[in-house]
Amino acid sequence: MKKLLSSLLFAFVLVSSQAQETSTGTAAQIKAAVLAAPADKRTAATVYGYNIKGELIMLRKGTNEIYCLADNPAQKGFSVAAYHRDLEPFMARGRELKKQGKSSQEIFDIRETEVKSGKLTMPKQPTTLFVFTAPEENYNAQTGEVETGSLRYVVYTPYATAETTGLPLKPEAPGMPWIMHPGTHGAHIMITPPNPK
Repeated sequence: MKKLLSSLLFAFVLVSSQAQETSTGTAAQIKAAVLAAPADKRTAATVYGYNIKGELIMLRKGTNEIYCLADNPAQKGFSVAAYHRDLEPFMARGRELKKQGKSSQEIFDIRETEVKSGKLTMPKQPTTLFVFTAPEENYNAQTGEVETGSLRYVVYTPYATAETTGLPLKPEAPGMPWIMHPGTHGAHIMITPPNPK
């Protein structure tokens, strides 16, 4: 009888665990998250997403250099990102500070201080971040399908300036590259193509 009860309990826990995993929409989150990455990088990318408690967890361990972040269900709209693994310390620190309730400016200032002190490491080479966004109504959270969205491209180049890159401080034409936060740890080249019609 004990053996039967143990078997039944094990089966119940297994089914409950599988149900919980399914209810988080793991497959759908992965499908949508990798849309931010270049097509040839998607299959082998590491993907982070959200469990039913709203906690960020690893959904899939990848084998290439790309990390993808699923859409945060607690925020309005649809937004997923993909970035080079060398940006992970910078990204993880930002998420940690945001969780502590820090404002965007506070997060920027703290990371600037930590990079200068050597506590936080930024990539030494130009490193890319891709962001894919769409109106909330264009995203099906159950299937991971996105009807129409747009990509913007960011290339982190810490401490670069307009003078060292030859880039303007604002775009002067649709899709024109420009440099944001020049001369800081967060200096990056922004490229925002016009939204698809």
